[in-house]
Amino acid sequence: MATVRMTLEAFEQAERLPVVIRARVKALVDRLKQWPDVSGAKPLTGRFAGQYRLRTGDYRVQFRVERDTVVVEKIGHRDKFYD
Repeated sequence: MATVRMTLEAFEQAERLPVVIRARVKALVDRLKQWPDVSGAKPLTGRFAGQYRLRTGDYRVQFRVERDTVVVEKIGHRDKFYD
């Protein structure tokens, strides 16, 4: 079982989401407590190597893993998520 932390930036991004999307994203973040047994987590490549993402509809949650801690770094719509 992993500990899940959110960066201040990710927390603020989550707060700005529509209520329905925020609930879906919260469910994703709660699933991260089961790391590494989380289905749908995709490792990122290139300049994002070492990070992962989960998606719910058009929204993404980007995170990294540090030992027994999952750090949520970014939450947002897919349009400009990887900029």
